[in-house]
Amino acid sequence: MSSPIPPTLIDLQHLRLDDARALLKHAGQDSQPQPGEAPLHYLQRLIDGLSELSLKDPLTGLGNRRYLHAALERAIETVARSGDAVLLLLIDIDHFKHINDAHGHLAGDQVLQAVANRLALCVRPMDMVARYGGEEFALLLPNCRPACGRTVADRVRAAIESLRIEVMPNTQLQVTVSIGGAYAPEWVRSTTELWIERADLQLYRAKHNGRNQVMLELPQQISVSAEEKGLLFSHLLPLPEPETAGQQPDAAPETAGTQIPRVIA
Repeated sequence: MSSPIPPTLIDLQHLRLDDARALLKHAGQDSQPQPGEAPLHYLQRLIDGLSELSLKDPLTGLGNRRYLHAALERAIETVARSGDAVLLLLIDIDHFKHINDAHGHLAGDQVLQAVANRLALCVRPMDMVARYGGEEFALLLPNCRPACGRTVADRVRAAIESLRIEVMPNTQLQVTVSIGGAYAPEWVRSTTELWIERADLQLYRAKHNGRNQVMLELPQQISVSAEEKGLLFSHLLPLPEPETAGQQPDAAPETAGTQIPRVIA
């Protein structure tokens, strides 16, 4: 097993760093070594900058699809352990192809940037917004109870609809979005693919039903029969006291009206 290279043996002149420096400079980051900066520290700074760029969408500055998938994986683990309510929203700009065809791709880019900026203003610090691809965005909303999910999604939809985007002098565009959403299944380790697929199905419904609307798949509650409740919770009932000679057995405990906890999926 080879030992780490001592910092004093790192020679920056022998490393091909021009492309890395160019990428960071294009992103507005300092790509040159600082006076007196140790070579190892400088290399680590370059690596950290490139790692950050790999998770960002270059047009909007939001997280990209890779960033979204990593966030979904973390959310699935959290929900499986705690049962928290986490909502995924997929947001698609309606008739975006018409914008590109009628006003050009530069105008389309301006619309994407304006929508991204508005979405970033709609979220809490704990929320996550990403560009999923093309004209589609994603919001990940932890601690968002099902009773609030539609209200939150409708506010996002209305916030986008209120935008007036100036794409050229005396030309403003107004856009709408369709939104589909799904909750992560509670207490279950699902997969990011299945979660996105469920949200995408709701987005398709919103598009098919006329656009500029919200469709959500809410968490399902599983009803449990009386027989199933007995199987699930009978071991929690107190055991009867053993009978002794000369004593009359006590009456059977009253079970009618006993409240059994509901099992929530």
